Parts: sequence; C-alpha cells; structure tokens
Amino acid sequence: QVQLVESGGGLVQAGGSLRLSCAASGRTFSSYGMGWFRQAPGKEREFVAAISRDGGSTNYAASVRGRFTISRDNAKNTVSLQMNSLKPEDTAIYYCAAALYGVSWWSEAVKYTCWGQGTQVTVSS
Repeated sequence: QVQLVESGGGLVQAGGSLRLSCAASGRTFSSYGMGWFRQAPGKEREFVAAISRDGGSTNYAASVRGRFTISRDNAKNTVSLQMNSLKPEDTAIYYCAAALYGVSWWSEAVKYTCWGQGTQVTVSS
C-alpha cells in the first residue's frame, strides 16, 4: 500500500491553469499505475487521467484531452496533473489514486485501491 497526499488545488478563473501534485509514500511507487479522478457536487466520481508505471503510456478522459497532462517522477514518488484552459465544469474535488501493477487504460475507480484525501479545484466564470 502507498499513502497519497494531493496538493495544488485552488481557485482560478476560466482559461487559467493549475498544477496538482500527489506525493506517495513507500518504496514501491514504481509498481503502481497512477490515476486522477474528480467528483463534482451531486455527481459520480469520474476518471480524468492515468499513467503507466514507467510513465510511458497515458490515458485521458475525452473532456480533458488536449488540456490536461499527467506525468510522474518515480525518483521523487510523485505524480502531477497540469491543467490548462480550465473551464467552470472542471470544478470538483480531485483525487489521486494508485493501482498495483496498474496500466494506463484503467479508467474504472474500482481498480484503484489507494486514494488520497482530495484537493478542491474551483474554476470561476
């Protein structure tokens, strides 16, 4: 198991950018596929992006493709989500998640066994 702590959320105007970071504890970070999910008020948690264990493969939800970029640094046990051209509909709590031996095309939340506490992202119009 890894413990995950997100940071970097905040309030930004539409069209702006934010960078979320997720710090993982443990020495086996490179064994985990990593993902970002989000949950808006009154809505189901939804997949945002995922990255393979070596960082060589990524996957994005259609709603964020071309605007968001997921990356990881296995030497620093971190995964990041660069969010550009933010829209009000991107407003949500963003969660970092880990899946042991996970692959980038895993977009189902049930496949991820470790979760962070979430960080709020609010985009004003």
